[in-house]
Amino acid sequence: MTHISGFDRSQLLLLPEAVDDYVGADNPVRFIDAFVDELDLAAAGFARVAPKATGRPGYAPGDLLKLYIYGYLNRTRSSRRLEMECHRNIEVIWLLRSLKPDFKTIADFRSDNRAAFKSVFREFTLLCRQLDLFGRELLAVDGTRIKAVNNKDRNFTTGSLQKFIEAADKKLEDYLKRLDAGDAEERATGGSRVKNLAEKIEALTKKRGEYAAHLSALEKTAKARCRSLIPTAAPWRRIRRSASATTSRSPSTPSTR
Repeated sequence: MTHISGFDRSQLLLLPEAVDDYVGADNPVRFIDAFVDELDLAAAGFARVAPKATGRPGYAPGDLLKLYIYGYLNRTRSSRRLEMECHRNIEVIWLLRSLKPDFKTIADFRSDNRAAFKSVFREFTLLCRQLDLFGRELLAVDGTRIKAVNNKDRNFTTGSLQKFIEAADKKLEDYLKRLDAGDAEERATGGSRVKNLAEKIEALTKKRGEYAAHLSALEKTAKARCRSLIPTAAPWRRIRRSASATTSRSPSTPSTR
């Protein structure tokens, strides 16, 4: 009997599964996708909403905004971490339709659209509060929670709404500052430490093979030294026989009275 095994990573599937099958109907990323698709990004102040007629095409602002909102809900501040999620997180792969922007593109998008970010994140927070989404206590902003209200209190007064907006703006401004600080720290430390990872793995495998060969040679040498230090029985037999023969041939010493 064997263990349950997965597919061979290099195996081609005759009927490939759709990415949409991995994201449930009630997954929050579907709400993020619908929310951003309904926004008028140009009116919100985002740059490059209309693609240029010439030059290299860039990423659509809506796709990058979806990525940031996803990070906002899941406490992922770093642009490099968001880049990593584009490669390994099935929810992000679904949300961005397999797009994989690099960390610099992600960071530049936020810095170029800072004012628009605040207005959209404020609207997102208000909508989540009104719809009572993501549980009774929304909204995770890097550990800071904006408490949701009960159903009966969802009808805002002017005063309560203004207070909520001011509190949300304050927390969002702090969140954006932390994003900037995180990106600045990564630039100062050189960022990702997995550059040329395939080459490093190959070098590590080679080194491990060399060390294993050295260890085997040392073990053989140690065994040989141990054998040379342990005397065999034959020389000791010859010594004992020689001693006994000498004793038998020597004359007896006369006794004195």
